[in-house]
Amino acid sequence: MERVKILALIVAVVMVMAIAVTDAQGICNMPASGLMACKPAVTPPNPPPPTSTCCSSLSHADMRCLCSYKNSKLLPSLGIDPNLAMQLPSLCKLPNPAKC
Repeated sequence: MERVKILALIVAVVMVMAIAVTDAQGICNMPASGLMACKPAVTPPNPPPPTSTCCSSLSHADMRCLCSYKNSKLLPSLGIDPNLAMQLPSLCKLPNPAKC
């Protein structure tokens, strides 16, 4: 029983470390917390407008890099509508949004 507790503790520590690393790295210069802040605005059927947190994170993102995900099967598998995602820069009123 003691081994199970130790194993559970190790798994928990590894998971916390993985989440911390993922949040620090993110995708295309956008931290995972920023991606999560934008997720409601890109999830059908009736997405709310993007939050200020989402827009702030998006303003620091590498837009060309994000464009590379436009036709990826990854977005739909995460419940994200790529067409809604491509509208975010305009909805956030970002200057010179990337033309994907």
